[in-house]
Amino acid sequence: MQDGRAPRIRNRAPAAIQITAEQLLREAQERQESTFRAPKQRVEDFEELHEYRGRKRKEFEERVRRTRGSIKEWTQYANWEASQNEFDRSRSIFERALDVDPRSVQLWLSYTEMELKSRNVQHARNLFDRAVTLLPRVDQLWYKYVYLEELLQNVPGARQVFERWMQWEPDDKAWQAYIKMEERYDESDRASVIYERWIAVRPDPRVWVKWAKFEEERGKLDKAREVFQTALQFFGDEEEQVEKAQAVFSAFAKMETRLKEYERARVIYKFALSRLPRSKSANLYAAYTKFEKQHGTRSIVESTVLGKRRIQYEDEVSQDGRNYDVWFDYVRLEEGGLRTLREEGGTKEEEDAATERVRDVYERAVAHVPPGQEKRHWRRYIFLWLEYALFEEIETKDYDRARQVYRTVLNLVPHKQFTFAKLWIMAARFEIRQLNLTAARKMLGTAIGMCPKESLFKGYIQLEMDLREFDRVRTLYEKYLEYDPTNSAAWIKYAELETALEDFTRAEAIFELGVSQASLSMPEILWKAYIDFEVDEQGDREKTRSLYERLVVLSGHHKVWISYAEFEGSSIPLPRAMREEEEDEDAEPRVVAGDPELSRQVFERGYKDLKVKGLKAERAALLESWKAFEQEHGSESDLAKVEGMMPIIGRKQHVDKETGQVVEDWELVFADDEREANPRSFKFLQMAHAWKQSQAKKPGGGGILSGFTPATSSVPESGQNDDVRMEDRKEQDDSHSDVASSDGE
Repeated sequence: MQDGRAPRIRNRAPAAIQITAEQLLREAQERQESTFRAPKQRVEDFEELHEYRGRKRKEFEERVRRTRGSIKEWTQYANWEASQNEFDRSRSIFERALDVDPRSVQLWLSYTEMELKSRNVQHARNLFDRAVTLLPRVDQLWYKYVYLEELLQNVPGARQVFERWMQWEPDDKAWQAYIKMEERYDESDRASVIYERWIAVRPDPRVWVKWAKFEEERGKLDKAREVFQTALQFFGDEEEQVEKAQAVFSAFAKMETRLKEYERARVIYKFALSRLPRSKSANLYAAYTKFEKQHGTRSIVESTVLGKRRIQYEDEVSQDGRNYDVWFDYVRLEEGGLRTLREEGGTKEEEDAATERVRDVYERAVAHVPPGQEKRHWRRYIFLWLEYALFEEIETKDYDRARQVYRTVLNLVPHKQFTFAKLWIMAARFEIRQLNLTAARKMLGTAIGMCPKESLFKGYIQLEMDLREFDRVRTLYEKYLEYDPTNSAAWIKYAELETALEDFTRAEAIFELGVSQASLSMPEILWKAYIDFEVDEQGDREKTRSLYERLVVLSGHHKVWISYAEFEGSSIPLPRAMREEEEDEDAEPRVVAGDPELSRQVFERGYKDLKVKGLKAERAALLESWKAFEQEHGSESDLAKVEGMMPIIGRKQHVDKETGQVVEDWELVFADDEREANPRSFKFLQMAHAWKQSQAKKPGGGGILSGFTPATSSVPESGQNDDVRMEDRKEQDDSHSDVASSDGE
């Protein structure tokens, strides 16, 4: 308890005597000390009363003398005199206080309240009259004055007070209070006149709306329309004034909607929206959209929704003009509106207006040229031009304008730094559709001469292929390969063209020229295509064999050896000369069977080549393929031979040069490697594996020591035990290094 912490409770058992909350509260109440109360004085006669009043007046006079500016002291003094029914004295004190501070609102209210409590109504009226004359801008005094007159059922007097008040042009609450008083006494015409005076003083849109709503509620619909029309005339047609009067337009249209005058409401909405910019009429557009969804046709609703979306897109593009994704959405919106208008059978003027809107959006979009000379900034921008050209070609059928769009964008792109093949190709295909083949070829030729590119060559070649101009295609392939002779795919496509044209001599020459290039991108696909051509098209096994021989000299990859061996063992079609002699095309094509013996020779050559290069993983992969081949085509002895060559997984220890620690790695151990490197340990390893296999075949042979009997002699002494352990560890290390190491160390 000394450090302020709560005492630790040791015994949590309930007490023998329980105390309730009620007892605690009662004891607390009984033990409270009674507060001091002043003794009550009773006045027995007039002499004591005069003495009491004189003492209190002296105290009050002393207090107001000391604190002359304290209105609270004066008010207490006057109210005490009033409580003694000394009203003249009370009025005298209030008047003395007003001489001190005649602009104290609280003092005037206390003075009038004293008079009203004493039922001196005329005195109170006189005081209110003096107060509002002195303080005409204090609304509280006017409200009290009006309330007094209305409470006394003096409606003309209250109206007269309001009239005096309105001369000072108070705030809107005062006018509203005057109108509500007239409404309480069913003086609607007087209220309408007050509204008119209110409008003359403060012509705000909400005041016009309140006046029109008042006229509508009392059934004067023509008067309500007149009010709205007067308001619209007052605000005029200027953009700033129309923006200010949006509430008037909205209320006018909603009133016409309630009266089921939908055409009037629609005209009002359109009148306002036509004179307001889209960015400033979001709320009015929302009201118009809601109106059309409830009472409009499908076309009108869609048009309204389009207008609302236009506002949104305009805001976004005004913030960032190079946000091309927003421009794409904006263009699709306008194009969708044009298609909808055509489907619903719009007039020629409406279609022309919609077309001009689409063109305007496209022109504004392409005017925002990307900054800098980096291609990544131009990608989305170019598609705007392409969409523009397709719109002019497909939707408007204005081919001259579409051609002009293509020419403009081609002149705009800096082709020396980068180019867009899609742009050139689409422009050329447009000319083809216009039956202007010369212009299309000239355009693509200019593109290849100015900025050669792989996709440009492909597009030009495909164009001539579609036109069946094969001589031009050959010329283009030659130019293509002069531009990029390392492109393996181009050589293959060129050869495939000649194959399709059944000019096999040219195709073979192209393949030969391609593989003879000094450097190629992905040469393996070109070699594979060349070999497949000789096998499938020519059926020339000798030529294919010579290609494989050249390829293994160049690469020596294990997959090449595997493919070579599988080729020797597989069947291929007849040579082309023999196939052409057969007249029956429906018959199953004849094939020439392979030679498994040649395949085995290739496998052996490949194995030796990979062994010389020291590629163990590749040798294992080749042996797996060789094993699968022997399982399908070979005998048991051939399969056993390959299985005997299969590697096993061994462990090898070496010292890491960076850390200096002994690291153990797994490696492939081949039988022939061990035979050549460690003949003695290899023989021992063979015997160990044979023994392990024989033990595994026995039904009870579980572990390695299953054939041994444990020793029954006593445990050796500690010294002898240590010697035995050292000898065992040394023998294990020697055997591990002799057996598991592939290099014999």
